[in-house]
Amino acid sequence: MTSLDLRTDPVDLTAALVDIPSVSGEEAEIADAVEQALRTQAPHLEVVRNGDAVLARTSLGRPSRVVLAGHLDTVPVNDNLPGSRSGSGDTEILRGLGTVDMKGGDAVFLHLAATLPEPRHDVTFVFYDCEEVEAVRNGLGRIERELPDWLTGDLAIVGEPSNAVIEAGCQGTMRIELTTSGTRAHTARAWMGVNAIHALGEPLRRLAEYRPRVVDIDGLTYREGLQAVRIGGGVSGNVVPDAAVLAVNHRFAPDRSPEQAEEHLREVFDGYEITVVDSSPGALPGLSAPAAAELVTAAGGRVAAKLGWTDVARFAARGLPAVNFGPGDPTLAHTQGEHVAAEEIRRVAGVLTSFLAG
Repeated sequence: MTSLDLRTDPVDLTAALVDIPSVSGEEAEIADAVEQALRTQAPHLEVVRNGDAVLARTSLGRPSRVVLAGHLDTVPVNDNLPGSRSGSGDTEILRGLGTVDMKGGDAVFLHLAATLPEPRHDVTFVFYDCEEVEAVRNGLGRIERELPDWLTGDLAIVGEPSNAVIEAGCQGTMRIELTTSGTRAHTARAWMGVNAIHALGEPLRRLAEYRPRVVDIDGLTYREGLQAVRIGGGVSGNVVPDAAVLAVNHRFAPDRSPEQAEEHLREVFDGYEITVVDSSPGALPGLSAPAAAELVTAAGGRVAAKLGWTDVARFAARGLPAVNFGPGDPTLAHTQGEHVAAEEIRRVAGVLTSFLAG
């Protein structure tokens, strides 16, 4: 089993984590290494294993609790393992699968777990599995069902890549399918049929002319979106199609609930049959909560809106203000050229050390 040194520089720890393959569903090896390291190097923590998730926490009787959460899994390997390093000092660059999403964040959290035995907030560390696959497999959902008290607190920090800037809350997301119907006919006698694909012209026009909201919440700007993402239809090369489906993705600001987002989409596509395929609520920034305000201060006041959906929404649904804060450029996540600057890893570690140690 790989041995991890949690007290080493978080940059070196990131490199060690990257070199442990952990594609979603195959996290046993990295979970074993994390569990063994926490049990031997952080005796001040209570540690439990749940599937391929590892949880640890302090119980110091502090008046508030912070949850630090990071997923251990990655997307499939794309000729980008093992990792590599170039440069030195703060100009050093780490390359490889997971450097951005999100083993840099995991490394910072693990380093804090071992080096801050008496933080001024009680801290819960959650290292979980299967974040990069369908939501029903997400380890946080299993933990919420089986160990819900481990996900309680006053603030949650998810270590997703955010360019080392606090990204508060997140957008909600909803996918719908719009269905049109027609009448089949031979294309040689097309006037005898009704083309369901052609009937998508009006919904597509509405999408092209749609002007999404730009919403200010607590001084943060959330930009909504409504995009066609797939069209399906057709029978064969000589048949007028009698059915077609348009898939649409809506990203909505966290001031709207999924129910309100659905109502809005039914207004946009009035007159058409739509079905909600899946949806997830957004998360409000929650920056007025005392612990969140302290974190923003520790980060020098730098904060932005999260344009996208992350697991902060799961914590927000439990009543915890939640932010994303981790090293790495999120636009590089899931790409073959994934890489992160050592300086960003150390910056996140420094901010969180200041926040937790006081």
